[in-house]
Amino acid sequence: MGRKSRVTIGVATIWLAVQGWLVVSAQDKYAVKIPDGLPFSDFRGYEDWQVVAVSQTDDLLKAMVANPTMIAAYKSGIPGNGQPFPDGSKIVKIEWKPKKSTEAPFSVRIPDVLQDVFLIERDSKKYPATKGWAYAVFDYDRATETFVPDKTGTITCGFACHTRVANKDYIFTAYQKR
Repeated sequence: MGRKSRVTIGVATIWLAVQGWLVVSAQDKYAVKIPDGLPFSDFRGYEDWQVVAVSQTDDLLKAMVANPTMIAAYKSGIPGNGQPFPDGSKIVKIEWKPKKSTEAPFSVRIPDVLQDVFLIERDSKKYPATKGWAYAVFDYDRATETFVPDKTGTITCGFACHTRVANKDYIFTAYQKR
């Protein structure tokens, strides 16, 4: 093999490695963040958090999961006891477009396409303007299998919507009996 062939192979190998790195790094959801706001990386491992509750609308199926700090607060009676959730509390709402199960022997809707992930974090020092809560929505793009910040600017809209449950420390979801 000649010098020119080895250089060509070397350059092609480097180019492929760089392209592979770009594809992998572009798919890292934990690198995404709301501009000047909540980073997805604050919620690393949410896929394994405990379920708080589930809900559905006409269009979406939803599961709310919380980190151990928030689960412990729920179990201690928060927010029903009038106490606020502690700093470090985090809750995630995962939303899917539903489909009818073709396998179940009864009519049931199950998750189909992931729609988005809604994140809420409590840090009273970082987010005093929103009573200690930060909000972010990351939309899922099925074609590219990536997450992008929702264009509606949920960092402030999230708080505006949650003010109707100020008496529950700005959290809609109650911890459900098991």
